[in-house]
Amino acid sequence: MQTVKEVLVLGAGKSSPFLISHLLELAGRHDWFVTVGDIDVECARRLVDGHPRGTAVPFDVNDATLRSTLIEKSDVVVNMLSPVFQDLVAWDCVAHGRHMLSVSYDAEAVRDLSPDAQRKGVLLLTDLGLDPGIDHMSAMKIMGRIHDEGGKINSFRSYGSGIPAPEGDLNPLRYVVSWNPRNVVMSAEHGAQYMLGGKIKIVPFHHVFHHTWAVDVPGIGVLEAYPNRDSLSYMQVFGLDDVQTMIRGTLRYPGWCETWAQIVRLGLPNETLRIPDLAQRSYAEVVEMHLPLTVTGAQLEQRIANFLQISPTGSIIENLRWLGLFSDEPTGCQGETAAAMMVDLLSRKLPLEPGQRDLVVLVHELEVDYPGQDRPSETITSTMVERGEPDGFTAMARTVGLPTAVTVKLLLEGGIPLTGSQIPTHPSIYEPVLREIEAAGITFTERIVQHTDAVDAPPQPATDR
Repeated sequence: MQTVKEVLVLGAGKSSPFLISHLLELAGRHDWFVTVGDIDVECARRLVDGHPRGTAVPFDVNDATLRSTLIEKSDVVVNMLSPVFQDLVAWDCVAHGRHMLSVSYDAEAVRDLSPDAQRKGVLLLTDLGLDPGIDHMSAMKIMGRIHDEGGKINSFRSYGSGIPAPEGDLNPLRYVVSWNPRNVVMSAEHGAQYMLGGKIKIVPFHHVFHHTWAVDVPGIGVLEAYPNRDSLSYMQVFGLDDVQTMIRGTLRYPGWCETWAQIVRLGLPNETLRIPDLAQRSYAEVVEMHLPLTVTGAQLEQRIANFLQISPTGSIIENLRWLGLFSDEPTGCQGETAAAMMVDLLSRKLPLEPGQRDLVVLVHELEVDYPGQDRPSETITSTMVERGEPDGFTAMARTVGLPTAVTVKLLLEGGIPLTGSQIPTHPSIYEPVLREIEAAGITFTERIVQHTDAVDAPPQPATDR
């Protein structure tokens, strides 16, 4: 008699609805049972929606006993929690000999567990979702074809984005929170580095949103890019040790970065310093705390403008006012830090409105030569654009959830011959996953431009402005 396979999903947030729905659909065909754990158990129950092959349970990741008990009962754990909790989940998975799939970036703490995971025959697969996830897998597919054809990649640029669809009314920041808002608030906390023309560029955290350049996305228009984390770490992962340009970037509508750069300058994305009685304090009071005593001005908005050296009547101040940062309203924040306040504020001010659709974008740009062949150099641009369903699944949830659910199926069917800490750059993962998501309509459009002469150097990202 076949044993029921137990799938544990930790986290029922904005990126989880499609994943949970698809896993429950698969559970009926593959004799699985899906347990969804979240600190907001009512949210988890809504997503399970009474399915006979699923259940929702209250889950606090900081409850070590509960965490250990749930993981021990499972065959595979899907971690949809904030990246800060990934190592806790990974530790218990290794301790109990359970596989972990995670949509968060690979982390040093997880990599350190790789030898123990290998000894126990456990797979710790991170970077699984959209970005990171589909971006890695689609890039590996393109690069594999280029190498098979004898090509040499000189430049690799990859961009990802989750933004509102351009149709309809947009809020002043032209952004919606379609994924974990904490990841939006803390997106530059580690700074960034990349390579351009053989030269390494390092961008401190407080300069990331000043360090932007334009990217023209077919069918969408010009977006602004900023560097995303450590691009150099992917050179070895992708087998691009000799590449001259290596950039992984994030795309936003123009204007987002100039506003968020000033929020970073104010110091609001801070998860370290605890603010007493934060829930009772007003937004204006918290912002005032971040100003030096030497800054003068009759009103808070003027003092902010003086400190940031920006126009008191310009668009940045207007955006900060629209967000409510000058308001006397109490924050009501359940957390204790300015970052927690910003997470709560973005969740309330930047929701996906009824009838509104989100948009996800992935773009790969590669410059390729074919040494020793009578074949011109090429610029290959591969683009994926997906729109969400009005009042249905978001594009973010679908593109994060589908590859993750497909990988759960592969793993439970014994189709992944890997153990230890991995990301989805192995053919046993990316080939079947890409086949299934393409069959479901998530596809890339490729454009190839051939150059009879040497390719001109691509536009260089702007220096700090």
